[in-house]
Amino acid sequence: MVERYAREVMKQKWTVQAKYDAWLEVEKAAVKAWNKLGLIPDEDTQKILANAAFDIARIDEIEQETKHDVIAFLTSVSESLGDESRWVHYGMTSSDCIDTAVALQMRDSLKLIIEDVNALMAALKTRAMEHKMTLMVGRSHGIHGEPITFGLVLAIWHDEIKRSLENLEHVMKTISVGQISGAMGNFAHAPLELEEFVCEELGLTCAPASNQVIQRDRYAALMNALALLASSCEKIAVAVRHYQRTEVYEAEEFFSKGQKGSSAMPHKRNPVLTENITGLCRMIRSYAMPALENVALWHERDISHSSVERFILPDGFITTDFMLARLTGVIEKLVVYPENMMRNLNLTGGLVFSQRILLELPALNVSREDAYKIVQRNAMKVWADLQQGKPALNAQGESLFLQNLLEDADLRAKLDEAHIRACFDYSYYTKNVDKIFARVFGESAC
Repeated sequence: MVERYAREVMKQKWTVQAKYDAWLEVEKAAVKAWNKLGLIPDEDTQKILANAAFDIARIDEIEQETKHDVIAFLTSVSESLGDESRWVHYGMTSSDCIDTAVALQMRDSLKLIIEDVNALMAALKTRAMEHKMTLMVGRSHGIHGEPITFGLVLAIWHDEIKRSLENLEHVMKTISVGQISGAMGNFAHAPLELEEFVCEELGLTCAPASNQVIQRDRYAALMNALALLASSCEKIAVAVRHYQRTEVYEAEEFFSKGQKGSSAMPHKRNPVLTENITGLCRMIRSYAMPALENVALWHERDISHSSVERFILPDGFITTDFMLARLTGVIEKLVVYPENMMRNLNLTGGLVFSQRILLELPALNVSREDAYKIVQRNAMKVWADLQQGKPALNAQGESLFLQNLLEDADLRAKLDEAHIRACFDYSYYTKNVDKIFARVFGESAC
């Protein structure tokens, strides 16, 4: 339901009705501005503000003849007015109306995206606090490295999404600009004060300079910010998909009662939501390239950007909105298996402690090269033993790696048994988690 609601709210920002509503809002703001400047009489201004309207079916009918959407729109509006209609669109060009109106749509849509991102961050923070000290194995190249906590994984995701939030907040300023500068942007037919009044009325800032259009580097910045956000969200989705693999099974998407995973195999519980998110993120990123290509218009303008933006703006916003709602739901309901995380942490027979042993030896006057040889030969023996089916832990719970190290004469000449055993302490790897959380979430997180 949350996903459906999110999608419907955003979709309403990009309907044909919403487009023409925004156009009319800009045109009315221009009428009010001309009135302030003394051109349009008060009586005509009040009639326009009270009565100006449009009919979508009529616009479509007129456009069949004019082949020009803005003229068709203005003709429809004029039909709702009397002689005062002569003041509508006075001194303006089509892009003054369209680009300023699109700025309103982008601004209001981006507000929803920012709300979505804040909701995702809140979910990540909640789960990070829950699993701050939940031990698991860290992986590099897909291979077990050293102990970490699942809370740290979530904290890193939160920190990365926060950077996207900052990007989006910066982009909000970049796109929230309007123009009423005339056909070539030279203000020949309307003073700069008109633009200033209109933008103030609409809650926008004035583009310092424009030609016939708002410059499309602004739009490209928006679509690239959404693309980067999507990449970070896909990173989270891919990780969840990995954790749900049968061989790993450290976490999985919530599987509701009555849900089915496969038409052929009744046992299946597939990561369908995060797979869907992965695909959606690919689509969101695909909108960035045409936005970049739209920057290079001919001279003061052409309309090669127009057809592109009819796709990338509504689709980009609606897809991002839906994707974020879906990902937030995945995180909120994610089923975590700490016992399996610990099982996997022990899977390699204590090899995750190899660096801990390695770093003890140089402090005892052993060269790094010699220390590495001692530790590696015992580690390689563990790999061989595991391949032969030897259990990772013995009956006493001691790892293969620990057993090997205790039997190594060269190592025992430097480290006694107590010292070696002390190196197999998981708390060594969690001692700074609170400090890391304070960096990410603030001191109150501890």
